Amino acid sequence: MQKPVVFAAAIISLAGSAIAQEMKSVPADAPLKWVDSTALPKGAQGVILVGDPSKTGEIVVVRTKFPPNYLAPPHTHPFTETITVLSGEVGFGMDEKVTKTGEMAKPGAFMLNPAGHAHYVWTGDKEAIIQVQYTGPGGMTYVNPEDDPRKK
Repeated sequence: MQKPVVFAAAIISLAGSAIAQEMKSVPADAPLKWVDSTALPKGAQGVILVGDPSKTGEIVVVRTKFPPNYLAPPHTHPFTETITVLSGEVGFGMDEKVTKTGEMAKPGAFMLNPAGHAHYVWTGDKEAIIQVQYTGPGGMTYVNPEDDPRKK
């Protein structure tokens, strides 16, 4: 008979801690302050919607804007990421070499990319925006270190 009481107490405890957390939202028409990316080649911009990429265990949600005819060279991340295309069309290559083959992902498309899996991203003749979610800490390692704009 003690198990239901312990279970109920645990549920109430979890619910209380969830309620105590701050709800965060970004209205659809909210102006976003896009900043130039330091980790991606020139032209990409980003905005952090939620979280601190430097903190371990922190949920992070970012949006990245790519200009037309853009390429983010092959790279990996130390985290599993989920990606949703918000606007434009984006190609996702899952390899250490750029081939730009396959269909372009359109708005609403979703992808899960495992931690440590080499991939690259490119756009067609229009700007594109993606939303990426992961659990920190953030990080990015280029397959070819010469592609890393932070080392130039």
